[in-house]
Amino acid sequence: MHSIGELARASGLTVSALRFYDSAGVLEPALVDPVTGYRWYTDEQIAPARLVAGLRRIGMPVPEIAEAVRAEPAAVHRLLDTHLRRLVDGLADARREVTRLRALVEPARPVPTTLRVCAAELAAAVDAVRFAVGVDPELPMLSGVLLDVESDGVRLVATDRYRLAQARAGAHVDGPPARVFVPVDLVDRVRALLDAADTRAVRLTATGTDLRVVVAGRTLTGSALPDDFPDYRRLLRKAVGERPAAYRIPVDVAALRAALADPAAPTVAREHGGEPLAVTVLGLDDHGGLRLLPADEAGAGAVHVGVNGGYLLDALNAAGAAQLVLELDGPVAPLAVRRPDDADTFSVLMPIRL
Repeated sequence: MHSIGELARASGLTVSALRFYDSAGVLEPALVDPVTGYRWYTDEQIAPARLVAGLRRIGMPVPEIAEAVRAEPAAVHRLLDTHLRRLVDGLADARREVTRLRALVEPARPVPTTLRVCAAELAAAVDAVRFAVGVDPELPMLSGVLLDVESDGVRLVATDRYRLAQARAGAHVDGPPARVFVPVDLVDRVRALLDAADTRAVRLTATGTDLRVVVAGRTLTGSALPDDFPDYRRLLRKAVGERPAAYRIPVDVAALRAALADPAAPTVAREHGGEPLAVTVLGLDDHGGLRLLPADEAGAGAVHVGVNGGYLLDALNAAGAAQLVLELDGPVAPLAVRRPDDADTFSVLMPIRL
């Protein structure tokens, strides 16, 4: 048997860390002296302690460390792959934030970024996210559509805190990558002209906060919103990106839309902001398909999620597809609405506690 000090020296963990991992149920001693309270460990616990030390050094969360200590090698490799992706994404987030901070410290002369995008593609992307734009006057940072311009396209994102929608359109980009927060009134004015443009290219130029859009022979101008749009990439990773959803359920949009619109559709009465709210609860039928759960079944089992039925209808209508996939992962996880043919176009609805 090894004392806690001996295991600390053998594993690279401190004594205080070993005490913490004992209390967290990650690495419990083989024996605790009932009189002195001293912790004793076996030879077989040295390797798991070294694994814990390594996972701690790379910043893996404690619940995943606990899982890794008890898992088979293949499962540990999957946990490492997931965490490595998290670290890579976090580094990309940090680099973007550092670039933004440098600009705040010493603003540079604005460099224009111009993109040319097919009008039909842009129209489809706007339609896929417009429903999620925030309307709360106290949250101006949500009152527009973010255009996240990449080297070969533009990602459109909108959120009102309760739902988030994303779509992407390919584009020819001239200039550096840019994040342009476009006010919703300018988005709507551009959208009104896109159908007339048909498949012709729309030209959008952003220079600092100055915006210029040429579409269907007309030029529209405006200013980007000065507010910082939320870090949607991090939000999406936490909501639907860390691990695959437990259930991916194909649904017929017309049938689900009709079920939601039916006055007799089952709901659960809740309250939000002092106002009554009818919550739609989604669950599985005996064949693994989707069904609306009545009130007496709403809290039963792990496979259910409560959402705002009107918001779900908005998401179905905005997706523009006859078949969609709904991703469920329990009652406190967001609901993802995805198109099976387009990984870049989807929306996320926040769950309502039942």
